[in-house]
Amino acid sequence: MPTLKVKFLGKEFINPYILSASPCTDELEYIEEAFELGWAGAVTKTTSFEGNPVPLKYPMISGYDFNYHRLNAMGNIDLISKYHIDVVEKRIKYLKKKWGSKRVVIGSLMGADKKSWQSVVKRLIDAGADMIECSFSCPQGSMGAEPGKMLAQSPEATEKVTGWVKEAAGKVPVLIKITPHVTDIVEIARRVKNGGGDGITASNTIQSLMGVDIENFVPIPNVAGKSTYSGMSGPAIKPITLKVIADIKINTGIPIAGTGGCSDWRDAVEFMAVGAGIVQLCTAPMHYGFRIIDDLTSGLSYYLERMNFNSPMDIIDRALANITTHDELPLIEPKSHISEELCIRCDLCYIACYDGGHRAIELRPNDRFPHVDEEKCVGCGLCKTVCPVVDCIEIKVPEKAKRRK
Repeated sequence: MPTLKVKFLGKEFINPYILSASPCTDELEYIEEAFELGWAGAVTKTTSFEGNPVPLKYPMISGYDFNYHRLNAMGNIDLISKYHIDVVEKRIKYLKKKWGSKRVVIGSLMGADKKSWQSVVKRLIDAGADMIECSFSCPQGSMGAEPGKMLAQSPEATEKVTGWVKEAAGKVPVLIKITPHVTDIVEIARRVKNGGGDGITASNTIQSLMGVDIENFVPIPNVAGKSTYSGMSGPAIKPITLKVIADIKINTGIPIAGTGGCSDWRDAVEFMAVGAGIVQLCTAPMHYGFRIIDDLTSGLSYYLERMNFNSPMDIIDRALANITTHDELPLIEPKSHISEELCIRCDLCYIACYDGGHRAIELRPNDRFPHVDEEKCVGCGLCKTVCPVVDCIEIKVPEKAKRRK
């Protein structure tokens, strides 16, 4: 049987799954329970120096539902931990004394100036943190390009503060958590690397307006008749995260902790295939509980065995060679093929192709089976995308087209 162990930034993890900085890691008993259930590590919820105000507002969590499916995405207006460094450092000491090298504890922090960044970093390390993660993707005063902007939206500030943190951390690995809300994510990653950062956590939530109550016109979440923008996480942001991870890894090669939209072991495999060395989860355990670690590990184990891989390390970067520019994609002549055995005659492919495609699908009069006119079909993939039956529609290249190539 393959092993689930991975090595990341010099540390060994019993599997690639850790809890990200979130409400899941804001209480000591939560982290302990997660470790006992089999999570490989945890990033403590982002802490700060004593006296830093943390004005949490409630309700802070909302959801994005679509087509009667609940929580396609989660929004939050949460801030950092209500617990300051004096509390968090004691928790880390306790966890490391009890678990030692069997579990990885990563201390997350934010600061306001050089002194506070370096002071909190040193206290986390003195407490025994295996790694440091810095939140550059929450508003950090005026250290960004403009007051109130996120730190990681400023390349110059990103490099400068990364240098401060690494100077204080010494040999302890430093992860910088960045935001996708930038024009050039690769430039930010390069600045992290230039500043001495050992790796990147990619990435954070997507700033969003989660919805509007059309009865009273108050956006969601409703906080006494007012609202604000939320950080959106969960399944809906997975495609964005995949691109962010791939872009950073292809262009910089820096180690990446992937986070944002991972819900099951298949998502984790995709994250690793485009460059992530470990995978952080937040929304999924908040939604389904810590026990999803059983599905995450068993699913990954069976996958590794089926693929004849020795460990998750064999997955990392495997998809990167298959990512190219649009100009370099090959010209082929694909056609849609619909399985008569699997088709449920729902007409969705016919309707979509008729009004959004090439009108290449016709319904057979006697049984309404959707028949593909190959002269009209260009293999755009719309029919496969809307079909509710897995594997009912395939996009194939006909043998005659292959021969012409």
